[in-house]
Formats: sequence, C-alpha cells, structure tokens
Amino acid sequence: MPRRRKKGPKTEEERLLMLQQKMMAEEEQLRKKERLLNQFLKDKLAKEERNSTLNLNKINTQWRVILREVKAKELRKDIEILSQTFERVVDCKDSMIKSLAKDLTEAEDRNAHALQSHLHNVDELLELQRSRLAYLEECYCKELEALTKEFETERKMIIDQHEKEIRYLQDVFLAMEQNFLDAEYEAKLEFQSMWDDLKNKNLEEKHFLRMQLEGTVEDLWRRFQKALKNYTNATEDRKLAFETLKAKDEKSSKEIEMQMKKLQKIQDSIAILRGKISAHTRENEEQNQRIRDNKDLVHRQLQKLKQQMIKAREEARHNLAKLTWESNIALKALKKIVEKGNLILKLAEICRKFETEEEKVLPFYSSMLTPEELLQVGHNDHEEPTIELAKLMENYTGLENFWKRYNKVKLEQLSLQRKRAQLLETNKKLKHMLKQYLDGISVNDEVLSQLNPLLIINQCSNIPLPATDHSQKQPIHNITEAAHVVSRIL
Repeated sequence: MPRRRKKGPKTEEERLLMLQQKMMAEEEQLRKKERLLNQFLKDKLAKEERNSTLNLNKINTQWRVILREVKAKELRKDIEILSQTFERVVDCKDSMIKSLAKDLTEAEDRNAHALQSHLHNVDELLELQRSRLAYLEECYCKELEALTKEFETERKMIIDQHEKEIRYLQDVFLAMEQNFLDAEYEAKLEFQSMWDDLKNKNLEEKHFLRMQLEGTVEDLWRRFQKALKNYTNATEDRKLAFETLKAKDEKSSKEIEMQMKKLQKIQDSIAILRGKISAHTRENEEQNQRIRDNKDLVHRQLQKLKQQMIKAREEARHNLAKLTWESNIALKALKKIVEKGNLILKLAEICRKFETEEEKVLPFYSSMLTPEELLQVGHNDHEEPTIELAKLMENYTGLENFWKRYNKVKLEQLSLQRKRAQLLETNKKLKHMLKQYLDGISVNDEVLSQLNPLLIINQCSNIPLPATDHSQKQPIHNITEAAHVVSRIL
C-alpha cells in the first residue's frame, strides 16, 4: 500500500481551487434540482391535462344523457301531434280512394259498353267486306272467261295466217331455184361457144406470125454472113498489129502490176504507221484526259473531305456541348433522385415508428394465389422470357418486396377513401333527414314558403286540393317522416 502523505500547510492557490470546485459542484447540484423540478412540473401538467380531458368527457356524456331525455320528451309530444295529423290525412286519403274506386267501376262499365258496340261494328264491317269480295271475285271470273275466249280465237287466226305464209314462201323458193338453174345452163353454153371462137382465132394468128418471122430471120442471116466476110478481109493487118501490141501490153501490165504491188505495200505501211500514230495520239489524249479527271476527282474528294472534317468538327463540338448539357441535367436528376431517396428513407424511418407489431413481424403479406397457380408461376419463372417487356422486368425483381408493401399501403388508402366517401354520403343523408325533420317541427318563413302537408293553418293546408274531374287518376305519394327513418337507422 502506498504511504499516506502528511498534510502540510495549504497555499492560497490550492484554497481557491478548492473553493471553485465546491462552487461548481453546488451549481451542478442546482442544475440537477432544476431539471428534476421541471420534469416533475411537466409530468404534473400532463397528468392534469389528462384528468381535465377525462372530466370534460364525463361531463359531456352526462350532459348528453340529460339533453337526450329532454329531447325525447319533446319528440314524444311531437309524435302525438304528428300521429293525429297523420290519422286525419289517412281519413282524407281513404275517402279519396273510395271515390276513385267508384269512378273506376263506372269507367269499367263504360269501357265494356264501348267494347261491345265496337265489336258489333267490326262484325258488320267484316260482313260488308265479305260481300264485296264475293262480287269482285264473280266479276273477275267473268272477265277471265272472256279474255281466254278472245285469246284462243286470236291464236287460231295467227296460226292459220302463219301456215299460209309458209306455204307461199316455199312456192316462191322453188320457182326462184328453177329460174336460177335455167340461167346457169344458158350461161355455161354461151361461155363454151365464146371460148371455142377465141381459141381458133388465136391459132390462126399464131400460124401467120410464125411464117412472117421465118422469112425475116433468113434475110438477116444472109446479111450477117456477108458482113462477116468483109470484116475479116479488112481487119487482117490490124489483127497482126493487135497481136504485137497485145504482147507488149501484157509485158507492161506485168511491170505495172509489180509497181502497183510495191506501191500498195508502201501505202499499207504508211496506213499502218498513220494508224499507230493516231492510236498513240488517242492513247495519249485519253491518258491525259484520265489524268485530268483523276486530278479533278482528287480535288473534289479533297474539298469533300475538308467539308466532312469541318462538319465532323462542328458535330463533335455540338455533341460535346450536348454531352455537357445532358451530363448537367443527369447530375441534377441524380441529385434529385438522391434527395428523393433520402426523403424516402427518412419517411420510412418515420413510418417505422407508426408500424404495428404485426407489420413489424410480418412486413409482407402472404400470396393470395392457390398452390396450383404458385406452381404455374414458378414454372413460368424458370422459362426464358420472349417478350421484351418481360425481359426488362427481370431487372426489377429485387423490388418485389417494395411493391408488395407499396400495394398494401395503396389498398389500405383506397379502402379508407372509399370508407370516407361512404361516411360522407351517410352524413349527407342524415343531415338531409335532420333538415326535413327540423323543417317539419319548426315554423319559419322558409318552411311556410314551401309545400308541407303537415302544416295546417286555420283548418286549411297550403297544398292545393286535387281537381274535381275524376276522369284522370291522381298519383299517390307515400310520405315517411324523418323521425321514423332516424329511429329505424339508429
């Protein structure tokens, strides 16, 4: 154990420190006492508020009981008055019903009498119509017989006339055929005689021409032989000169032919060289033209590439600006989504406090499907989806529990909205019935300005009496008081 130090004389600084520590301890104790006192006062105030609300509820319930008793006495008195007026109205309605029943019996008698007279008139009309139909049928039969007789006579006349015309046409046809055969025979005989005459005439002319041509041919042959002898005698010297000149001509023709072959060869070579020159010039021109075209094409491609490069730079600049703008929008949208997610998480934490024990233990409702439907769903889950929407839904399978809770809350919200609408409707009906009841038991300008069967002033009602004419049946309206409806509902 450590040895205890001996207490020596304390300095001024130590005393000040001791006093400060004591003062701080006292202040701490005072703060604790104030906190305890504030907490005690808050608890006491809350307790008083609870007691005051409880007492106020008790007072209100007792006061409601007293008001109900007073209101019940007033309602009993009003019911007695209303029952008397109701009996009076019922008596009026009974008398009206009796008068209407009497009028109904009288109307039925009148209807039966009118029906009997109508049936009698209908029978007379039917008898008159039958007699008229019989007369018309008789006239029809007579006209039909007359028409059939006239048709038969006219038919016989037409058939006789037709047979007469056929016989006449047959006779005419036979006569025309006989005349045609006679004319044909005469024409054949005349043709044969003319043909024989022309044949004999042609033979005579042919024989005469042959004799004349033979004499002319013999004369011409003698002349020809004589001219041939004279020609041979006159041209014998010339023939020898002609033979010598012919040999020289053959020799010179051979030389000319040789020279012509040489000239032809030279001309052929000149033509070949000219063709080669023209071919070379055409090839050079074509080559130069191709070079010019290639130059123009390269120039156009260069201009096109420059334009494409300028356009690509502009598109890249535009895409860069668009990318920056869309990135800013995406960043803002992501910030909003993050804020929304944080808000959802905060709301989820707040809603977690208001969850019941059952919701905390079982946050997700059980499936409403049957076992067969669950097996079918499991079988479909194993299959590969073919629809594009189903493929996209596979990415959101992790949100199934979220959608379950969301759907549960949505269903509860819809059920509460429907229940609220039903309660509003019942409240509206109750207000309407209460207004009817208050209008029935109170007297003011608004009630007096409207029709009210229960309001009778100086033994007169403000509803107009039905007309004295009993030919038309007046409608009957059943009226139910609001007090009875409220008593049945409540």
